[in-house]
Amino acid sequence: MKRFMLQASFKQRTRKGFVGAMAVILMATSGCAGNSLTKGGLGGPTVTLVDTSELPGPNGEVGAAQGYEYRIGPYDKLIIDVMGIEQLSDRRVTADGGANITLPVAGVVNLNNLTIGEAADRVTQQLRAGHMRSPRVAVNLEETVSRYVTIDGEVQQSGNYPVVGGMTLMRGVAAAKGATEFAKLREVVIHRNVQGRQMVALYDLAAIRRGAYADPILYPNDVVVVGESPGRRMFQQFISVAPLLVSPLVAVLDNR
Repeated sequence: MKRFMLQASFKQRTRKGFVGAMAVILMATSGCAGNSLTKGGLGGPTVTLVDTSELPGPNGEVGAAQGYEYRIGPYDKLIIDVMGIEQLSDRRVTADGGANITLPVAGVVNLNNLTIGEAADRVTQQLRAGHMRSPRVAVNLEETVSRYVTIDGEVQQSGNYPVVGGMTLMRGVAAAKGATEFAKLREVVIHRNVQGRQMVALYDLAAIRRGAYADPILYPNDVVVVGESPGRRMFQQFISVAPLLVSPLVAVLDNR
């Protein structure tokens, strides 16, 4: 997954750039609406701080529209159970590269990008097409390898973790066995592709624990970095003078 790095140090930034950053801080911490400001780093991406209190979902979802419902993908492991049919009772299957499974009577069933409920309906339809009367089908997830989030940085066990419905930043860090003893909890960065734009958001995990603001939803392909990271350094000017007490800092990156 793509990581973003702002290579300019404080000494390389101009006084004008620092004044611009301060203006953005005042706008972000006061909650006033206004145009976002752009700060260019030498040798790095252009960083535009966005006047928003949350990182949007991959399709631009905000507010109550935010949320993720698991969808089946390639190589996910499922349990299929058709009541009263021995050969289809508690049957464990692994989807192929196209998210297809093969079942007696139903044949090849494509489940790509279907929810669990939609998958049960699809299997039911194909069993009926195979002349099975009134099949009662249950589909359950055993393991997902296609939908995951990467947790890295100052955590006990970095790696890729499966994303199912309701996974949040706090739960993601918990899945990585928690933050290390000296982790910088106010410097947690989420990287996400939002409608073709690369966006990052800086969160204060300690503030979330205190209930200062909401625990953000995680989506497949997110990259979460706890503590020291290139992603965090691009926010250095902001976090040095503006504690994250009310909302995260959100930015758009442009590598052009």
